[in-house]
Amino acid sequence: MQREYHKWHSKNLDREMEMLIFGHGGARAVVIPTQSGRFYDWEDRGMIEALQTHIDNGWIQLFCVDSVDPESWDNTAIEPRKRAERHLKYQDYVIQEVLPYTATKNDNPYVMAVGASFGAYHSVNLALRYPDSFHRVVAMSGIYDIHPWTDGKDDELIQQGNPLQYIKMITDEKQLDALRKIDLIVTIGNEDPAYQENQEFSSSLWNKDVWHAFRVWDGYAHDWPVWHEMVLHYIGGPDSKG
Repeated sequence: MQREYHKWHSKNLDREMEMLIFGHGGARAVVIPTQSGRFYDWEDRGMIEALQTHIDNGWIQLFCVDSVDPESWDNTAIEPRKRAERHLKYQDYVIQEVLPYTATKNDNPYVMAVGASFGAYHSVNLALRYPDSFHRVVAMSGIYDIHPWTDGKDDELIQQGNPLQYIKMITDEKQLDALRKIDLIVTIGNEDPAYQENQEFSSSLWNKDVWHAFRVWDGYAHDWPVWHEMVLHYIGGPDSKG
C-alpha cells in the first residue's frame, strides 16, 4: 500500500498542518478524525487496514487530515463565537488548501468527505456549506447539533457550524440543488445517545427535498470495530463513480 506523509503551513489557520495519504488512485476521500483527533488516528485504529482492498485496488485514495477541535469547539477558554470562527477557518483550510492539494496527487474528479463521530459532523457541515465540492459523504455515528459546545449561546456564525440549524436556514435553490446531487449517507446506532438528533437531521433534510440514506444499526454502534464494518458498507467500491 502506498503511504505518504505531508506537512505544510496553512495560510488559513496560520499553523502547521499534517496529513497521511493512503493509496495511488481512485475516488479522493478526505478523512476527518474524531473529536480532537489526529491525522494518524484512522491508521492507528485499524480503519486503513479495514479498507486495504479498496486502497490496493485503486478504488479510493484516502487523505487523512488533522483536526483543530482543541482550538475551536473544544476550546472552553475562548468565547463560543471565537470557537465558531476557528471552526469556519478550518473549513476554509479543507476547501481552499486540502482539496486543491488532493487534485495535484490524483485527478479523479470524484470527491468524498468521510468521518465518524465528530468527523462525521465535520464531513456533513462541510458538504452543507460547500456542496459543489463533494460527491459523497459518509457520516458514521455523527452529532449534528453543536449547541453542547457553545455554552448555550447562538449567533449567525455558530449557526453556520451547526448542521441541524444550518440545513433549515438554506433557502438558496442553487445551493439546495447542489446538495441534492450529493450521495449523502447518515448512519447511526439505535442506542447511540445522538440517535434522536440524527433522526431530526434526517427529517430536516427530507423537508428540504434532499434525498439521502439514513441507515440505523442495532445497538450503540459508536466504536471503531463497528466503524470498520460501516465504512465498508458505504464508502463504495469498483462500481462507484470513484
